[in-house]
Amino acid sequence: MPKVNFIDTKDELVTADADIELSLLESSHKKNIMPKVNFIDTKGELSTVDAKIGLSLLEIGHGNSIDIEGACGGSLACSTCHVIVAEKDFNKLEKASEDEEDMLDLAFDLQKTSRLCCQIIMTDKLDGITVTLPKATRNILLED
Repeated sequence: MPKVNFIDTKDELVTADADIELSLLESSHKKNIMPKVNFIDTKGELSTVDAKIGLSLLEIGHGNSIDIEGACGGSLACSTCHVIVAEKDFNKLEKASEDEEDMLDLAFDLQKTSRLCCQIIMTDKLDGITVTLPKATRNILLED
């Protein structure tokens, strides 16, 4: 049986029989695919985008032309990047900080799964997360 060499998901060199190698490659390939984020816009249209680990959902959205305001640039000084996280994904998130909770109190159409997307940092465990943009935002920086 012919042998093949390849690098596994732990960056280790593996030598395997050619028929075994295919299933190992398929398995490792699935693990190397970039995670995805699903954004549902104010019209209900779904956009699925690649999501680089370590970026906030605000950065990911802006990098993919998703219409999220983010007036404070992600500094936790407004609520314009408010999103509603799908219930199936909400428990995957770290608990919101007290500062985030304070800003969320100012958000339009607050829901039990509301979060500020500038505070959601992409990880492998969030692959496939779905967030919905609210119908409107409240920018207190522009209010009289």
